[in-house]
This record gives sequence, C-alpha cells and structure tokens, in this order.
Amino acid sequence: MILSTVIEQLLNGMVTSIEIFLLTLLFSLPLGLVIAGGRMSRFAPLRWLMKIYISIMRGTPLMLQLIVVFFGPYYVFGMTLSPDYRFIAVIIAFTINYAAYFAEIYRGGIESINSGQYEAAQVLGYSKLETFFIIIMPQVFKVILPSVTNEVITLVKDTSLSFVIAIPEMFTVAKQIAAADASISALLVAGIFYYVFNIVVAFVMEYMEKRLDYYE
Repeated sequence: MILSTVIEQLLNGMVTSIEIFLLTLLFSLPLGLVIAGGRMSRFAPLRWLMKIYISIMRGTPLMLQLIVVFFGPYYVFGMTLSPDYRFIAVIIAFTINYAAYFAEIYRGGIESINSGQYEAAQVLGYSKLETFFIIIMPQVFKVILPSVTNEVITLVKDTSLSFVIAIPEMFTVAKQIAAADASISALLVAGIFYYVFNIVVAFVMEYMEKRLDYYE
C-alpha cells in the first residue's frame, strides 16, 4: 500500500479516536456528577437505583455495553437505525460507562470534605447551591484529580474497543492496513500514537495538579 495512503488512513482513524475521547469526557464528567448526587441522595429508591447502575456499569465489560447499546434498539424495540447511529452508540456506551466511574470518584471526593466547610459557608450566608459549587467543588476537584487522570488515560486506550461495532478509529484502521500489507508497521504506528496521546494527557493533567497546589 502506498505510504501516503497509509498515513492518510491512519490520520483519519486518529481523528475518530480523538473525537471519541473528547466527546466521552464532555458528556461523562457532568453526568458522573449528577449520578454521584443521586448516589448520595437521602431518597432511598434513587440512591439504590444509582448504586445498581454503577454496579452494572463497572461490573460488565465495556465491549459488552457497546454491543448492547448498538444492537439493543433493533432487537428489543425493532427500530431501524441509520448508519450514523454506529458512532452515536459508541459515544453513548462510553459515556454511561465512564460516568459510573467518575461518579464514584466524585462521591469519594465530596465525602472527604470536612462537614465544617458546609457549616462555615452557612454562617457566611451561602446557599446550599453556592456552597457546593463555590466552596466544596474546587476542593473536591483538587482531591480527585489524580484519580480522574487515571481514568482519562484509560479512556485513551479504551477508544480502541470501538472496533467491536466497526467504527474506523486508529486501531481498527491499523489492523486493516496490517492485514492488507501482511506487516505490523501500521500497528506499531498506532501504538506510538496511543503512547504519545497518553503522554500529552498526563502532561496536561499534571499541569492542572500543579496549578491547584495551594501550598506551592
């Protein structure tokens, strides 16, 4: 296969991988916070519902969740889906999976904050909403950032799982090229891409941690 064609195909796959990565973070981070709120709710049915949801998402393979989200509407409801749904299914599956992990990270961070913080904010006249977003969340974010970093790095590698429903991300394209050329060169290039991508992500997250270091 011509080198320029190989590079073009790999770049197209790389763009798809980055799109999956960014869209998953865009939707799963705020959704995780909502789920964490439900998980800590005083309303028992909601709390148990969120607990079961988190247990299922963390206890079953992401690959299985991709298959269920993609094929479920057809086999359960008989819906005819457009070709575009293939990519949408990937984003949905990745989002609901990672939101469960982020929810537990958020919960751990929120519960680590001393109750005196809430009492002090109440004395100063802050509402509950203002207390949470102005006083609590900045501290929580600093506490949970290392754990979030680990999940984000895992997400970079997990984008390759979208091959299961034939999304042409970087790894899928590299496998196709490797099979056509009977060479692993494309796979090596894909591996280097994931490694470099993770280095960039780790650098950005480390920079954020340093910026949040109040004692530096």
